[in-house]
Amino acid sequence: MSSSSALILFISLLIFSQGNALSSNYYENTCPEVEDIVTQVVTEATKKDKTVPAALLRMHFHDCFIRGCDASVLLNSKKNTAEKDGPPNVSLHAFFVIDNAKKAIEARCPGIVSCADILAFAARDSVVVSGGPSWDVPKGRKDGRTSKASETILLPAPTFNINRLQQSFSQRGLSLEDLVALSGGHTLGFSHCSSFNNRIHNFNTTHDVDPTLHPTLAATLKSICPLKNRAKNAGSPMDPSSTTFDNTYYKLILQNKSLFSSDQALLSNPKTKSLVTDFASSKDAFFKAFANSMIKMSSINGGQEVRRDCRVAN
Repeated sequence: MSSSSALILFISLLIFSQGNALSSNYYENTCPEVEDIVTQVVTEATKKDKTVPAALLRMHFHDCFIRGCDASVLLNSKKNTAEKDGPPNVSLHAFFVIDNAKKAIEARCPGIVSCADILAFAARDSVVVSGGPSWDVPKGRKDGRTSKASETILLPAPTFNINRLQQSFSQRGLSLEDLVALSGGHTLGFSHCSSFNNRIHNFNTTHDVDPTLHPTLAATLKSICPLKNRAKNAGSPMDPSSTTFDNTYYKLILQNKSLFSSDQALLSNPKTKSLVTDFASSKDAFFKAFANSMIKMSSINGGQEVRRDCRVAN
């Protein structure tokens, strides 16, 4: 069995063995103010930097999709290169927000609250502070001790087609509806050119540009991301309202104006296309589905300890 197959099997077992161990009242007696603390820290950070919510939501996704939601994405590289230094994660930022929340929580309830739970709360608060839905985050995750950059190859890539997306999500116990709903997280944030270059340069043997990409958007993206002499950190907002959590993302997909191949791919399957259409026409339907899918995704857990420092295993 390859290392990636073994890891996927490991994740599948986690979903079924530990997903139900979480509870809504886990900290009721040991640290009742924990969520208020995280909300305050996320809100303050967002006032100073509007990119914080998108960063924290993405961080939580990238954490959960490797070894379950175990805060392994927060660990610093030591003996081996950690997840945060793997190619898909080098643009992650706002780790300081989790550090600040952890410090405040440790001052009140030392050794009680896991970094994985803090990150799950912060992701939810990031959505709320951006105008999106709230949900009751299941609690009681443990922090992992292992973090390997090599495993970031298992993250769903922006170049994936619908079959690869479906496989990636189903291996984590997530459905097609979860796939479409969670993709809506792309309503927040910024993308570097590398994530959509495949659509605007040398797309295939017959087309330089992806023919499904709206010509006006293609021209804009080509000017921002030329093949040569590109500005450092060049890229594009995920959508025109990139600091507001809304359903614009789905409307853009239907207009062929989404950034990633993986976004456009949602139109290539009748079930996912129908969901895109539903979410484009009803923000309420999207919000409800997103909250439900976040609860489901964030319940994949495989940690072993409560870290004292989110960047270092105990």
